[in-house]
Amino acid sequence: MSDLLLVRHGETAWSRSGQHTSWTDLPLTGKGREQARAVAPLLAAEHTGTVFVSPLRRARETAELAGLHDVRVDADLSEWDYGGYEGVTTAEIQRTRPDWFLFTDGVAPGPPEHPGESPEQVGARADRMLAKVRTALESADGDVVLVAHGHFLRVLTARWLGLPPSGGALFRLDTGTVGRLGTEHDRPVVAGWNVGASS
Repeated sequence: MSDLLLVRHGETAWSRSGQHTSWTDLPLTGKGREQARAVAPLLAAEHTGTVFVSPLRRARETAELAGLHDVRVDADLSEWDYGGYEGVTTAEIQRTRPDWFLFTDGVAPGPPEHPGESPEQVGARADRMLAKVRTALESADGDVVLVAHGHFLRVLTARWLGLPPSGGALFRLDTGTVGRLGTEHDRPVVAGWNVGASS
């Protein structure tokens, strides 16, 4: 069976500053574009089949610069909706909520169009995406690639492994890096993680 490759988009101004970024549609920085181009040789060595990409600009730009074509844009790959914490750093949140932790506590409510998501809601969205991935892995020749966002891909990894959404906390994923999810003896495994051009 082929593998599932996860690509986190390259750096943006807010990923650099640590601000939570879900629906704010930021472009890549110069460094982010370099990171995306550096992913290309990592993926060129693979036999790529289906490619799914988040609708947000930073993911679509990363996919293009990484040399991925014929992509399927899928809203289920959007980043965790941070609600009232959009644009806010963890340090700022913890000034009033010292023990706050995204993967267990979720976010503060946001505006009606972006109310925020709980860990369980993100996990349900990851499960929907994994159902599409499994169909693609069964019917296509080659690896499936997802180009998306750090926190969402971490939750998706947890769900691939049968862990609760909070298990995403265990999988740090830097900008412009690649993860590989696969199987061993028919059991889900992490086969590679946080691989960048200099890894």
